[in-house]
Amino acid sequence: MDAAQQYAQQCSELYAADGFAAVRRTAQAGLDQVGPTAVLYRWLGLAHAAEDEDDHDAAAERAYQQGLASAPDDLALLVCYLELCLRADAFDYPARAGRVATLRARIDELAPAGSPERERVDDALSWAGRGYWDDLVAAAGRGELRQAESAELSDRVASALRTGSTGTDSSTAEGEDVREAELAAALELLRGRANAPLRFLLTHRTAAYVITCLAALGVNRLLVTTGVVTFSPWGWLLWLPLLAAEGKLRTARQLARQRVVARIEERHALEAVLADTEDHAQMPPGTADGGGQTTLSASSPPTT
Repeated sequence: MDAAQQYAQQCSELYAADGFAAVRRTAQAGLDQVGPTAVLYRWLGLAHAAEDEDDHDAAAERAYQQGLASAPDDLALLVCYLELCLRADAFDYPARAGRVATLRARIDELAPAGSPERERVDDALSWAGRGYWDDLVAAAGRGELRQAESAELSDRVASALRTGSTGTDSSTAEGEDVREAELAAALELLRGRANAPLRFLLTHRTAAYVITCLAALGVNRLLVTTGVVTFSPWGWLLWLPLLAAEGKLRTARQLARQRVVARIEERHALEAVLADTEDHAQMPPGTADGGGQTTLSASSPPTT
């Protein structure tokens, strides 16, 4: 595996952990070392585009254009650039949106029918042609996914709390497994006497949701029927403890991903140091090192 492939593999690992800033650093470091490389420009653009912000979209476009300048027929770059252009607002970014037809025609020339690239193009085109209702359905789906992830983490936290786990007795808590890192971070954030009510709510999450909903409706109804107020939002304040507990889980997921990304970067740095050490160890005596200096063996006589 050459240097460009090694950097691309590192970018892939970091991207899978949502370490987009780390992907950009790694891709840029690879470009600085090995020069213009299509796969590294692709990862640089993907890591910018993943932020879904105007400035990052512009940076992603520059990365794709630089990559295509060195490899104009790279299908992966063309498809990624097409996906970026399909996302662009035709009113705010007419030039970017106007490149869709050109990119699609070029991809049709290069990508055979049934290829993964052609399937990605078809998916991107169908996504770009969605309507307002499709956006609502997609947003609802993302909300359900986040809720399911929160419920799954809450179940694991509740199970750990029942068994008395602290999150520090598992060797995997310091590894690169995101789920284990999330559990360790959640248990860490829930430590202490002040967080005892939140731990109780998460341990009995389903019952807490049902009781809180009924209590909130009951309080609002009671305040209105007794004439204290004509309209009561006060019962919804009973949701604050549950919202605080859910906030702890969201923070734990973010913290866990940051830690996993940092551990992956540390491993990459260690692997680079070890590889450099092995290269120097295998260098035969009398050869020039990276700095142009000549290495002499112990038995080599000095020159006079």
